[in-house]
Amino acid sequence: MPGKKPFVLRLNPELLEAVEKWASDEFRSTNGQLEWIINKALKESGRLKKKKE
Repeated sequence: MPGKKPFVLRLNPELLEAVEKWASDEFRSTNGQLEWIINKALKESGRLKKKKE
């Protein structure tokens, strides 16, 4: 599996603060929380390819 690709994400301060608080509550980094949120949304929408076992 290829490594992670960095990119810039611009959020308004209120949204970023909410994500940071949520991440802290779940003992994750802000980056980890955003990755979890995106992954969950992609799975729920059926847009994430299933991994081969």
